[in-house]
Amino acid sequence: MHKFPATGIENQWLGIGFKADYLGDLMGPSAPLGWLEVHAENYMMDGGPQMAMLDDIAARYPLSCHGVGLSIGGESALDTAHLKRLKALQDRLNPVLFSEHLAWSSHGGEFYNDLLPLPYTQQTLDRVVEHVDQMQQAVGRQILLENPSSYLCFESSSMSETDFLTRVSERSGCGLLLDVNNVFVSASNIGFSAAEYLANFPLHKVGEIHLAGHQQDSDEQGGVLLIDSHNATVVEDVWQLYADVLQRIGATPTLIEWDSDLPSWQVLFREVQLASACIDRAQHKAA
Repeated sequence: MHKFPATGIENQWLGIGFKADYLGDLMGPSAPLGWLEVHAENYMMDGGPQMAMLDDIAARYPLSCHGVGLSIGGESALDTAHLKRLKALQDRLNPVLFSEHLAWSSHGGEFYNDLLPLPYTQQTLDRVVEHVDQMQQAVGRQILLENPSSYLCFESSSMSETDFLTRVSERSGCGLLLDVNNVFVSASNIGFSAAEYLANFPLHKVGEIHLAGHQQDSDEQGGVLLIDSHNATVVEDVWQLYADVLQRIGATPTLIEWDSDLPSWQVLFREVQLASACIDRAQHKAA
């Protein structure tokens, strides 16, 4: 599994999703973070000021490249033009980690602005493994596959999500990106134990962890519905799940995701510091 190089700074395990709003803070005289994540689809162009800015960032920070639009779980064949653009970005940035979602977002030539869930069946497993293999061959490296946030489950599923992810990783050789907030959101919405989910998750395959905030809504019956919104601070229950994971696998590259309603740098960096404290406590207990 790929690891970020040691930077010698306090928060070397911690990253944020790159946003131009924070460019001045990120490019200041001291490097407050170990790495940054960029969404691949935002930078699939040949040049221009946006790519020039990203080149400057890549010269300063190790990067994780996160895809959101390949539709690895879709029934249709993967878009080969999209794969070529991902490869070009990989060659330009040489990111330490490269990830995608266990979800689908396109069908019949139509694209949806969401990451939609899958039935966990043998047929779906075979298709996802084929698509992961194709992506890894196209970009020339191992990828990490992220567990989804879910709002429903399929009666046709014949295996659990953790079993499905284990089998995909074993058959394709991919690693996994563990989104702890997604686990909490799905557990609340569907009605399972987040702790039991993580007890069955193949943590030895995890190369990156995501932490994020969510919003509370209600369903048609008035029940609580959590939305994976990435626009709030990480809740205490997610921090505790994260701490439990670190006790099992040790320090792991961790991203604070905040993609809308962006806060001040001070608020965002406070989340980074809380994650760093969790890692410090886990390392101290392991010593």
